[in-house]
Amino acid sequence: MAFSPIDEIKSRLDVAEVIGGYVKLQKAGVNFRAPCPFHSEKTPSFFVSPARQSWHCFGACSEGGDIFKFVMKIESVEFGDALRILAKKAGVELKRQDPKLATEKQRLCEIAELACKFFEKQLEGSREGKEVKNYLLGRGIKEETIKKWRLGYSPDLWAGLSDFLVSRGYKREEIEKAGLCLKSEKSSNYYDRFRGRIMFPVFDFGSQVVGFGGRVFKHDSRPDGQKEAKYINTPNTLIYDKSRILYGLQTAGTEIRKKNFAVLVEGYVDAIMAQQAGFENTVASSGTALTPWQLKILKRHSENLFTAFDMDPAGDTATKRSIGFAQEMGFNIKVVVMPGDMDPADAVLKDPKIWQDSVERARTIHDFYFENTFAKFDKNFLEGKKEISKILIPIIKKIPNKIEQSLWVKDLAERIGTREENVLEELEKIEIAGQEPYFQEATEPAVEEIASSPLVVNTRQGLMEERLVILALRAPKNLDIIQDSDFGFLTPHIVDMISFLRQKEKGKDVLVQNFSSDLAKRLEYLSIKSEAEIALATPEDPAKKKMDWMKKSEAEEIEEEFRACLREIKTAAFKNKLDEISQKIKEAEVGKNPEMVLRLMKEFNDFSKQKTDLEII
Repeated sequence: MAFSPIDEIKSRLDVAEVIGGYVKLQKAGVNFRAPCPFHSEKTPSFFVSPARQSWHCFGACSEGGDIFKFVMKIESVEFGDALRILAKKAGVELKRQDPKLATEKQRLCEIAELACKFFEKQLEGSREGKEVKNYLLGRGIKEETIKKWRLGYSPDLWAGLSDFLVSRGYKREEIEKAGLCLKSEKSSNYYDRFRGRIMFPVFDFGSQVVGFGGRVFKHDSRPDGQKEAKYINTPNTLIYDKSRILYGLQTAGTEIRKKNFAVLVEGYVDAIMAQQAGFENTVASSGTALTPWQLKILKRHSENLFTAFDMDPAGDTATKRSIGFAQEMGFNIKVVVMPGDMDPADAVLKDPKIWQDSVERARTIHDFYFENTFAKFDKNFLEGKKEISKILIPIIKKIPNKIEQSLWVKDLAERIGTREENVLEELEKIEIAGQEPYFQEATEPAVEEIASSPLVVNTRQGLMEERLVILALRAPKNLDIIQDSDFGFLTPHIVDMISFLRQKEKGKDVLVQNFSSDLAKRLEYLSIKSEAEIALATPEDPAKKKMDWMKKSEAEEIEEEFRACLREIKTAAFKNKLDEISQKIKEAEVGKNPEMVLRLMKEFNDFSKQKTDLEII
């Protein structure tokens, strides 16, 4: 029987490898853990289970699922788009004619991919394209690098690309939505956005082409004499948001996690040349100010950030504002200072060791700001002291760590010859605007989401029953403590779980898929939670089995908690039953039925004795 594309993808991809491409995972017993990428938190509550090929957050958002659910959430895409991304990773070919996959985003991705192939072909086959290639080779970009980054050339024609895409079955309106053509204001005609330019395709993290940057080649002025922009970029589209994409991250992510720091440069060529020279933890902001969304993406890989672009502390620049965001988000920031007027691409071209030495000598953000600011003004004069304070105090204000902030305050006070109290007083006067509304995140899930989740239990009995299952998963021998007569005190779905675990413990071949989907999800959730408890409570030792780490006293503690948990469940069930009988006695008394009252009183006394016996045990 042939596999469906979904099954084929799941059989080829490992959940830890997929998620590890987006988030820096740490080993935790048989699982992996990390801070949840879907809400802000300090203590890692996000667990990935390779054995179950699933993930779950035990923190505020309570999200969980398989690789498809993860990609849908992390990329903010529909299922069809997640399927496309994962199929590409797995090397699974999807049938284009499948109507379920023909989302609007998918159509735009197809257009972007075809456009990229068109530009590549023009670079290799056209006369002007060969001139562009020679130019790139002269800039030090190697032949294999040109192919790896899929660089191309857009012919200097009004509708060269558009006509090609139309011939492949796409409408000009769709090509416009992909950001590749524009509609004339004077007529209904369309013309290509990129003409006569070196093309740099921009990829999402799944290596899908989503947009382009185009650098002017040869001429830099229009027929009307106005200056053409050196670079133009695809505008925001359904598949491309410049503020949320870092150029080169699709190849840099693994190396950033391995080296535990990212180097941020400004331009496409800077990133390409740095990675070509072996510094593969380099990404580019594509010439824009670093946005909070880009920082959030980087923080999934590392909290250490090296910047290698203009950071004039005296200027009210977008760069300074970007670093402010990075400080607020808790990044450890260093500044790579290039010798002379060289940019990273120039340094790598001249000698890769220049770039390597510059990165290794990167200054702390403190040293960079202080050295540059004090070099511009004379601290021995009042005006100089005021200008220095005017620049540094707003920067100090944004430092979230109070200990680090106090050290900056002390240093500034000492260097300008004043008391720390004076600096602190000026610090209080500064008002720093908060984060933009578009970056605000909900740290708690909506009430409606919590109520509708099949994994959330709110009642005391429900919580105790789930605790019973977790303890059974941690120490399966405790399943023998539960008698068949105890099943009457448990809710039916917990009985199903206990029965399943008993059969599995006896070595019987039973499948969790036999449960309803909600029940299977709940057992999956409790299984990962059980493993998470073990990982958090014990030292990591992959060579040992799950129970080997337990000392005898620890195993006894689990058994004791298991018995207490079962006893509390039964006690609560007895109490509910006694309340129910009491209500019936009142109704019988009101109805003047003495025989019924006597029978119910006897039943009440029998249950009371059983409850007392249970409490004594």
